[in-house]
This record gives sequence, structure tokens and C-alpha cells, in this order.
Amino acid sequence: MFDKIRIVLIATSHPGNIGAAARAMKNMCLSRLYLVEPKCFPHADASSRASGASDVLDQAIVCSSLDEALQDCSLVVGASARSRSLEWPLLNARDSAEKLYQHARQGEDVAILFGRERSGLTNLELDKCQIHVHIDANEQYSSLNIAAAVQVLTYEIHQACLAQQSPIEEAGGRGGVSHQVMEDFYAHLDQLLQDIDFIDERGSEKLFRRLRRLFNRAELGNDEVNMLRGIFSAAQGRKSMRRQEGRIEK
Repeated sequence: MFDKIRIVLIATSHPGNIGAAARAMKNMCLSRLYLVEPKCFPHADASSRASGASDVLDQAIVCSSLDEALQDCSLVVGASARSRSLEWPLLNARDSAEKLYQHARQGEDVAILFGRERSGLTNLELDKCQIHVHIDANEQYSSLNIAAAVQVLTYEIHQACLAQQSPIEEAGGRGGVSHQVMEDFYAHLDQLLQDIDFIDERGSEKLFRRLRRLFNRAELGNDEVNMLRGIFSAAQGRKSMRRQEGRIEK
């Protein structure tokens, strides 16, 4: 089950933080580390801070984009301490860990995203997440070091595994829909909204972000994605037919 869980660090500035995160992962039986455009890796500081978790570093996968790191993932959780103007589905560390555990236990690949040391995750990166996780901490000082945040969340996942309190869910819900399938779905939705003249340049970004939140909360299954894309295609075909009829009448 642990092999299904990815820890994804985005644009990490200090290689020592990568090593410390690897150590935190190995403490909790995790080994799949993905690095998106790290500033400096491999590096001696990373190896030094790993302190016995060099195997996690050796197996780390360096990616040129976040989409590459999330390939085949059916559930993506974004860790952030900052509040946002648009609300994401929000869980605490324990509840998000149990959700990740349940998906991984069913054989699905899942990922937890950790952003830059100074600024965390961008809104565009959180757009790719189904869940936003916030670690409850001191309200006056809630920003954790990346390795500390990794330790908290991986500990909760390990505890969820040990407790084995939740049964395997019935097939359904999101049904193992991969990250790429959902990105293709959103690209199709975006094209549909343009084809039917539903959006304008001023409000399109905010509207589309809200639509992503809506469908992320729904945890669509593969059949549901195919059904909706069929509806999209039918609507696009109808619009195209009307345009052709209008040209003929003229």
C-alpha cells in the first residue's frame, strides 16, 4: 500500500530540505519521492540530511512538470498553510491521511504536494488537487518547515494503516480516475464553454477554477467522466449544426 503513495516536492530551494523529507518518509515506511524542478539536486547536503535514507534519494524521480509527477494519480492532496480567496475542499491532517490511505489500499496511486519554502503552492498547483490539507498549528505561527510538514502527514498515514479502522470502499466514487484523464476532461470542458460562448475573458479564470472545485468534490468515476464528455460532445455538435444552418439561411 505504501508504494502507492507519492510525496511530491515542488521547486525546493534547499537540498537539505529534500534530504530531511526523505528521512521523514523512510521513518513512516514511504519511499516514493518526486521532485518537480528542484533548484539543486543531487547534492551533498541532501545526502547528509537524509541520515540513512539515501535509498529514498537514490530512487527519487526528478520531473520537469507537476503533471509529469502526478501521472496516473487518482487522488491529489495539496498541503498549504495559507488561506485562499477561493475555498478548496479542506481536511485536517488526520482526515486527509485516512482518505489517502483508503485510495492507496484500493490499489490507486495518490500524491501529497508540498510547495516552495517561501511561498508554498500556487493556486494553479492547488487546482490540480482534490483536497487541500491544513496542519493545525499555532495560529500566530503556523508555517512548518517542509520536512516537518512531510513528517506530520506521513505519520498520520502510517497511523491510518496501523489502525486499519476503515474498510475498503465499494467500487465507485472516483473509481481510480487518473490525473491525466481528469486534465483531459477539464480541457474538454474548457473547449465546450468557449464553443457555446458561455465564458468571457474577464471572468473565465475564476469561473473555471470554481468548476474544477465542483468536479473535484464530486470524485467522478471513469463511467461518469465518459458520460459527461459525451454530453459535452453532443452540445458541441449541436452548436456546430446551428452555425451551419445559419450560414445556409444567409
